[in-house]
Order: sequence, then C-alpha cells, then structure tokens
Amino acid sequence: MVGTVKLARYIVMAVAALTAASSLCHAGKRESAETAFHKLQNLVGEWQGKDERGNLAETRFAPIASSTAVMETLTMPGMDDMVTIYSVDLDSIVLMHYCPTNNQPRMRAIPANEPVKELTFTFLGAGNLENLSIGHEYRLVIHFGDHDHITERWTWRRAGKDSETVFHFVRVRSAQK
Repeated sequence: MVGTVKLARYIVMAVAALTAASSLCHAGKRESAETAFHKLQNLVGEWQGKDERGNLAETRFAPIASSTAVMETLTMPGMDDMVTIYSVDLDSIVLMHYCPTNNQPRMRAIPANEPVKELTFTFLGAGNLENLSIGHEYRLVIHFGDHDHITERWTWRRAGKDSETVFHFVRVRSAQK
C-alpha cells in the first residue's frame, strides 16, 4: 500500500511538472506569435513596388477590429484587388486571402522564437474551392527587410504546379496615429 501511494505521488508530480513545462512552452510560442504580429502591425500604411518582371504594384496595410487584425489590400494594374486579413491564433498567425478568382485560401505561419525576419504562411485549406487542382494561392513568405522595405513571395498552385510572384515594396506613407 505504501509503495502504491509513493508511486501515485511520483506520477502526480511528474504530470504536474510536464504540465508546467508545456504551459511555459505554449506561453513562449504565444509570445512569439504576438511579436511577429506586431511586425505586421508596423506595416500599417501605403507601399509601392514592383514584381520581378517590373510590373507596378501597390499595397496598403490597415488595422481592423480594434487592431486585432491587419488587412492588406494588394493592387496591380489590370487586376482586381486582393485582400488578405492577418490575425493571431494562439501560437501562430493565420491569414484569410480573398482572391479575385473567388476562392479564399487560409494559411498559417508559426513564428520562430528568435527575431522575426520573415513569416512563411502554409496552406491549410480554402473556402469556395471545389478541388485542389483549381488555381489558388498556396503559400506566402513575407520578408521584413527594414522599416521601409518588405518582400512578398506569393505561390500560386494550379493542377499541382506552382508559380511564384515576388513583390518588392517600399513604404510610401505610414498611417497616421
């Protein structure tokens, strides 16, 4: 009986230690997501740039929903606007992309526990997408150069084949605070 009680105490202590360690780990990941999201919030304002073929592009970042989300509106001549909404989801940043092709890819980035230099968003699924062979945005990498320079690498997937469009943006105007 005494051995069983001691074993039970050890098990309870081990479970408590693992729970505490897990909580600290999740708290650190949540903190990393908040830090990375702050980088997105710092993009608020207007940006101009070009893609790798020299085509002009503009993007605008705006806070929405009491600054719990950031909305990006990407504009290119000859195309309808694309809107992407970024927000924190526990230990990650998620996005919903509203595409002129009328599908809505969802992606997720899990930031590292180090200074955020880029965020890599990977495909989770999409609304209004009957099957994955239909063209849709599949990946986004945002590279933070400095306060006034960012690069966005959008990967478009159709029928299992990827093509990438790279935008280099320079800040034109910060948002008024």
